[in-house]
Amino acid sequence: MPGSLQELIDAQDLNGLLRAVDGLCGAREWDELVDLAERCEDAIERGKQLWPIAEHIDFRLALEAPGDYAADVLQPGIGRFAPGPLTEVAASTHTWDELADHIELPQVAAFVAQERVLRGEVLDDDERAHPEVLELPLHLMEWEPTYTLATYRSDLVEVQEPWTPKAALAPAPSGSGEVTPDEDVESALLDLVQPWVAESNGAARAVVVDGDAIGAMSELTFGELRAAPLRTEEALQRMAWAAAGGGVHGRRRGAALGRSLAWFVAARAAGTNWPVTPDELADALGHLRWFYWDEGEPEEGWVLRIAFEDPEHGLAAALAATDVMEEDES
Repeated sequence: MPGSLQELIDAQDLNGLLRAVDGLCGAREWDELVDLAERCEDAIERGKQLWPIAEHIDFRLALEAPGDYAADVLQPGIGRFAPGPLTEVAASTHTWDELADHIELPQVAAFVAQERVLRGEVLDDDERAHPEVLELPLHLMEWEPTYTLATYRSDLVEVQEPWTPKAALAPAPSGSGEVTPDEDVESALLDLVQPWVAESNGAARAVVVDGDAIGAMSELTFGELRAAPLRTEEALQRMAWAAAGGGVHGRRRGAALGRSLAWFVAARAAGTNWPVTPDELADALGHLRWFYWDEGEPEEGWVLRIAFEDPEHGLAAALAATDVMEEDES
């Protein structure tokens, strides 16, 4: 390693090291970048606060390096402070074939494969994708939405927004229903926004009632209730978007997990077992009605207000989750 880089390490010059990382990436000097990461790790063990540089190098390798280098950093515990999971980062800029043969762990391979499926690849019958891990099909179904995806750059991440629903919100009379606690359904709904609450400033409540969706939404509404129906694909997309993200301050969890949790909530809502086959879930979803709502006031930040009802069984559930930016952040 050139003496100047070692001097930057010894001086804990983070800005200088970041410029060095940019230069090595621009020159595609991947071996030198890996060597710099190892030198930073050694310095961390000596008490130097260089973990941001080591983490950033792992992120840049996943994002920009050839598949074998990128796959090498797709390990548990690596990339904890990256803007999103490195499985999603690597899959956003590499094809499945560029990465698959270099991934050792089945769980890592499964998440990378699902990220590539969400980007249009069909990986049916590819044992390297380990479908048993997430128990989701290795291609997109015709009835699924276009999922919201993340675009990673060296210094930021841009995330697509969900569709604007076809149906506009309209005032709805408050309803009523008998609250019927259902831990499976409530937990599944709350899992969609777990980072909003655990890692950020968000709040979330879920409720299940004997009745209809208006009754469930009314249980979580303190002001004027405005509601509108959602198409099934709109509901799946909004749930997957919420589950993939981290809210205002939480760490992004990735689109693969977003799809998985959206399917899981849909299965719980429809009363099917998990895992569920695509045909079984599609048939069950046909018996549900989905809704979104607000309380008549504009909201900023991250918001997920979603509800469903099962008219055949007289059950409904709703989730209200918000993670609003502070005024100085907005």
